[in-house]
Order: sequence, then C-alpha cells, then structure tokens
Amino acid sequence: MSQLDDRLFNLLPRIYHLRDAERGDPLRALLSVIDEQVAVVEDDITGLYENWFVETCDDWVVPYIADLLGHEPVRAARADGSAAPRALARVLAPRREIARVIHNRRRKGTLAVLESLAVETGGWPARVVERFRQLGWTQHVNFARPRRGRLLDLRDAAGLELLETPFDRAAHAVDVRSRGLTRVDAFVWRLPSYPVTWTQARCIDNRPNCYTFSILGNDAPLYTHPDRGTSPDDIASELDVPTPIRLQAFEVRGPDGRAQADPRYYGPGRSVEVRVDGGGDCRTFGPEAVTPADLSGWHYEPAHGRVAIDPVRGRLAFDREQPGEVWVRYHYGFSAEMGGGEYDRTVSQPANAAVFYVGLDDPGSCSKAEPGRPQPAGPEPLYPTIAEALRAAYGRHDAVIEITDSRLYEESLRMAVPPGGSLQVRAANGKRPVIQIPDRVARRDALRIQLGAGSRLTLDGLLIAGRAVQFVGTGDDEHGPRIVVRHCTLVPGWSLDEHCRPSDAEEPSIELRDTAARVRIERSIVGSIQISQNEVKTDPVCLEIEDSIVDATSPAIDAFSGPEACSFAFATLTIARSTVLGRTQVHAVRLAEDSIFHGLVQVARRQIGCMRFCYVPRRSRTPRRYECQPDLVVADLATDAERDLEAHRVEPRFGSMRYGSPVYAQLSLDCAREIAAGASDESEMGAFHDLFQPQRLENLRVRLHEYVPASIDVDIVIAS
Repeated sequence: MSQLDDRLFNLLPRIYHLRDAERGDPLRALLSVIDEQVAVVEDDITGLYENWFVETCDDWVVPYIADLLGHEPVRAARADGSAAPRALARVLAPRREIARVIHNRRRKGTLAVLESLAVETGGWPARVVERFRQLGWTQHVNFARPRRGRLLDLRDAAGLELLETPFDRAAHAVDVRSRGLTRVDAFVWRLPSYPVTWTQARCIDNRPNCYTFSILGNDAPLYTHPDRGTSPDDIASELDVPTPIRLQAFEVRGPDGRAQADPRYYGPGRSVEVRVDGGGDCRTFGPEAVTPADLSGWHYEPAHGRVAIDPVRGRLAFDREQPGEVWVRYHYGFSAEMGGGEYDRTVSQPANAAVFYVGLDDPGSCSKAEPGRPQPAGPEPLYPTIAEALRAAYGRHDAVIEITDSRLYEESLRMAVPPGGSLQVRAANGKRPVIQIPDRVARRDALRIQLGAGSRLTLDGLLIAGRAVQFVGTGDDEHGPRIVVRHCTLVPGWSLDEHCRPSDAEEPSIELRDTAARVRIERSIVGSIQISQNEVKTDPVCLEIEDSIVDATSPAIDAFSGPEACSFAFATLTIARSTVLGRTQVHAVRLAEDSIFHGLVQVARRQIGCMRFCYVPRRSRTPRRYECQPDLVVADLATDAERDLEAHRVEPRFGSMRYGSPVYAQLSLDCAREIAAGASDESEMGAFHDLFQPQRLENLRVRLHEYVPASIDVDIVIAS
C-alpha cells in the first residue's frame, strides 16, 4: 500500500499496528478505504475554496462570479439552448475581463481602458483614436497648438506613410455623416506575430549575395514583436501591436548621419536580427551596420561590411565580398497556431520510447552559450542530421526523433516503422525545423515512409518542402497502421517563388500507396492528398481532418484524388472545422461539419454520411446536407438567375489563397455573414473556426459601448 493510503493508519499508536499485523492487517485495509474517501472530500473542499477566486476557479464558475459583480454576459449559450463548448465558454466569459472589471469601472471613460478591454475581452491588441483630435481647425493666435490640425507636410515621409492608418497624424476635414466630432475608433489587430529563431536565410538563385528571410524564398513582411513595456495608461504605439514593420519606421539616423536600423526594432530581444557564419568567423550585425533599403528590384548594394534589409518584403542583401552562411531571427504574421511554428504545443510519447535528439549546440550563435535553448535531458548525444538519428533508432520498437532547433535540414530521407512499433518525428516545443527534400535532376524523390502492420507514425511540428511525403504499406493488413500529422506544414505546391506562387501546383503533398492506414491530420497546412489503393481487396482509407487547411493551390485542381486524373480517392473522409481549397473527389464522406469546400465536391457513395453547416459549391454531388450554404439562401428563390446571384454573394472570400501570405486562408472582411458566422455555434466556417472571432467581436462591441461617455459613438476597425 502507498504512504497516502496509510495516512490514517499511521496516526494510531504503535501497539495497534502490532496487533493488527498479527490478525492479517484488517484494520489497515479498512482505514485505507476510509482514507480514499477522506481524500475525495479534501479535494472537494480545496476545489470549493479555489472557486472563490476568479484566478483559480473552474471555467464554469466564471459566469457566476461575473453575475456577483453585475457583469452581464452578451450571451451564455447557443440559440438552441445547449451548453456552449468549453473553448467558446471562455470567449463568452473571459476570465481576464472579469478579474479586472472593478479596476476598469474606476477608469471608465478613458482611452486606456478601451484598449485594455480589447485585450481582455477579445484577446486582440488595440489602439483607440479620438477622431475629433484629427480635425483641421482655425486656431486662435493666443492659444496655438502647432502639432494639431496643421496642413499636410509633404516633406514628412513618415507621416505620409501613415495616412489612413491607425497612427495617422494628419488633419482631416469634418465628415458629418460619420459624426467625427463624437466618434472614437478602436483599431484591433487580429493577426498575432510568431517568431522564427535562428534559421538559415534563403539565397536567391543567380544572386549570390541576395537573400530572403523566409527559407522558402518567398517575400513575406517582417512583423513587430509587441513589447508593451510602457505604462498601461499610455496609448499603444506601433511597437506595442503586431503590425508589419514600415521602412520609414525601421530607419533612423546614426551619430555619423548615416541611415541605420532603429534599435527598437533590430537587435537582441527585438523583432529582427542577422548573423553571418563564415566558417569559424561568426559576425553579428549591430543596428549601426544595417541599412534599411528598398530591395524590390535587387538593385541596391550596401557598403562594404554592411547589410541592407527591406522589412516590407522580408529581403536582405550584402556587399559582393560577403561570405558565409546567413542566419536570421525574425517575426511573421499569421492568423492562428496552425502548421509548423514556434508556439507551445503538447507533445507526448510512448512510456518506453527511446528519444534521439537532432540539432546543433549553438544554431546561428556566435557564442557557445545560447540562452534559452532547451538542452536534451540525460547523456543522449546530439545528432547533426535526421538521417543519422534514424540510423541510430533502427530496430527500436518505439522511437522518437526530436529536432531541437529551427534550422534547415536538406536531406533525402527514408523511414521505416516496424510492425506493431511506433516512430515519432517531432520538433521540440517552441521550435520550427524545416526539412527540405533535395531537388534531383534524374530522380523526383519523396520522403518515403514504410509502414508495418499495426504501426504508428507521428509527424509533429515540422515544415516539409521540396517534395511529397509518401506513406507506403501493405493493403491487406488486418490491423492497419495509424498516421498522425499534427501541427505540420507540408508546403502546397512543394516550394514557392517570390510572389508566393507554387512551383509545382499540381503535385500532391501527401501520397498514400497500398496502405490500410488510418490517417489523422490536426492543425496542419497540407497540399493535395493522393490515394492509390486496391479498391477490390481492401477497404477505403480512413481519413480524418480537423482544424486544418488542405490546399490544392487552385479550385480547379484536385485536393483529394486517386492516382489517375479525375479519379476518386478511395477514402472515407471525416472533416471538421477545416478549409479545402480545391476539388474534393472521395469515395465517401462520413461527416463534414463547420468546413469550407472551395471547389466542386464529388462523392461516389452518397448513401452514407452527412454534411452539416458547411459551404459546398452548387452542383456538387454529396451525401445529405443540413444547414449548408448556399442551399439555405437559394431555397426560397424562384428563378435560376436569382439563385445564381445569391449563391455568388455567399461564396467565401479570402484575404489570400496563396500560402506564405500573412492573411492566407483568412476570410476577408467583405465575406458574407452566412459564412463568417455560419458554423453550428455561430462562429466562422473553416480552419479558423476555433478563434471564435464573431463572438469576440460581439463581446468587444458591447463592452466598449458600456465604457464610453454618453453621446460618444465607438466603432471597431479591423486593422489586420
């Protein structure tokens, strides 16, 4: 028995221990059972005490504490009366807002409290602007305000760049229609910025000294790493919100009068930093050695010993004599924690798995001590390549390959999972390694993975480019293997050009060949999926997709298909809260919910399954549909012309359909509400459903109106 089970028994005098041992320990067994119930009561009492405080209480208690404070929720459950999901409940009753409700009431009517509400209620950084302060007016000579209401200064390049932005400083005329004298605008940033810590920059072909920050070679704006180090009563500046870095803001004048990078954006702990490893001679560029420049045509060449950085396009260039490997640290913008990225993930592994670590001791560092880098636990060696770690793991029943840095691994890999065994290839928490499969002229190699009967394979936290990932196994296994792709990016179209166009648009990212595997894709971005299976001797592949993007690079290209053109993928699809950019041709759809199919859907077996709260293009062949669009909006229309017009109105519109763009697969602001709030819980359809943006906007709109003075209008403006 455990020490906990003997707690009550140990309180008895020693004589009772001896007498009980002579009789076979019946008293000890009885007290052990009683002690279990005592522990249950103690836990319940502890939980009741913790539920008195908003910081430690359970999620279900938060609305009751809010009610005690007179805080009225916008809504507590869905319209059908069922309980809201746990994640949605946290949005409807934000714990941070409830904890600060009294503090906020004391500051009611101030601009700072409106910005705090945006963070506490919506989870978005914000900047609040009083429009009447931007009105042009005729000033009294005895009460002059030179910085307010003045004419536009054409020599102020930074001010001109800020026109019509949340940080606009120019004077405007009165707009009577918008009630500019009594209006306050709350600009909110929905796109967070995510870090990339010390990875190689991509060298541009035929330009040996020109690089992109993105390892894929595409242009991508650099984002600010928000650092709200100022007083909470101060209004947010550009450094306090996750916004693209402007060229004018990135440039300052140094002591010598030359242009250099602003230390608020560039340097250790800031948004951007560059290092060069010249084979033993490692150099870190300080702000004084960085020249902000427009590198749109790659025509600018910096002075000797300096580096030119274009934050708008994510480019950098060196002088002609610059040698070595370029390492960069920067931030990029994206909608959610999806695909490969340096954000917190939950990792797990079999109890007896052998872990093999891959990485460098000091990636991109000029010193051997890189602070903040997770070190492998125990005496396990650190392998320099994934291939070496796979060779060391060969023959292990359960193995884990963990990559401990975010650098590029350009390798041609072959993996094999033994029957009944497991293999997990994952990034360490907070890292984003890139696996680039080499482009060979004579061969078109894929990352080939051989699966044994009953085996388990997990890919977690990786970014894979260059070729497809090919899963191969036997098609007649009684117990098929299981494949999990979690928090990964399998680049759609294999690789990108500078404009985020795919290099091989029609090539699949995942190939399943002769395997009875059960495939599960979670919070990932993948290209098209091709399934080659013996349809006579085997059952369809079970394919489950959740909170992910399947991108065939065009609505006219198959996102799910068989080995031949226009053939059906022999798979049974279960998909939830996902976005499919391309045609869907599958054997059957067991369940599809809260998803967007931006391409024609053709299902061979329509008798089974259901599609609910999805967008499915007209003239699609699907199983029965429930509350889907555009079915709902065209149901009561009489003519084909009216139905076509209404179906076109509710067609999903995206900020961008090219992977690599910050607003990739994000619904645009002019998207129809039937899509933007058309899911089963009135959130948006598609891959970003769990952001609950419609509910957060509704909550924020109500809260802002509660905290502004009477007769003042407050509007929410989406800045990103």
